[in-house]
Amino acid sequence: MDIKRVQRHSVDELMANMRRVSMLTRPGELPYKDAHIELETLHTNEIAPAQRYVLTQEILKVRDLRWTLREHDVDLFALDGYVTIWLEGYEEPIDVLPPVVEQSAEADSSVVRILNDGQHRVYLARMERSPIQVVYVKNVPHQYPYYAFPLVNGWDDVEIVSELPEGYIKKWHRIRDYKSLYRNFNSGFTNVGGPRGNFTNAK
Repeated sequence: MDIKRVQRHSVDELMANMRRVSMLTRPGELPYKDAHIELETLHTNEIAPAQRYVLTQEILKVRDLRWTLREHDVDLFALDGYVTIWLEGYEEPIDVLPPVVEQSAEADSSVVRILNDGQHRVYLARMERSPIQVVYVKNVPHQYPYYAFPLVNGWDDVEIVSELPEGYIKKWHRIRDYKSLYRNFNSGFTNVGGPRGNFTNAK
């Protein structure tokens, strides 16, 4: 991975852009507009995954991103805001923000920090026995729950796979129309997660 340029953005910019994030299928609705948002450094055990897998090729890409950002004096696990990067061979810039974690109250009376975005980065931090800085969002309106349930056994239920077999259950969705609960991070940031051929913040 060849990063030509890195631009840093402050915590205030990160928070302001998070409040502009809309729902994917309802762009006029802003789930984080009035939520409590903060940067918090967590042990990965404190984060509840909902996705049952990480992809081998994606975890390697994220590790490469971490190593390359380090050459620009940027720590992927402690961004203290977010960064915009320009990759060799691509005109469009990419925003790299911390993983997004939301407070989620479940039916069994548990309250968890569910991982919304950044599965591979958090898993990489776990492999490297490192804490990781996240955007932690609390008091999201009840009509906008995260679209899947946290895994029953946490990270013990997550496996590394090279590809997903047909019929693989990625997550256990809360409702039939689960895509109606997707957050569109590209409404607050630029080109989050692309281009997929070289870089990903895979969910």
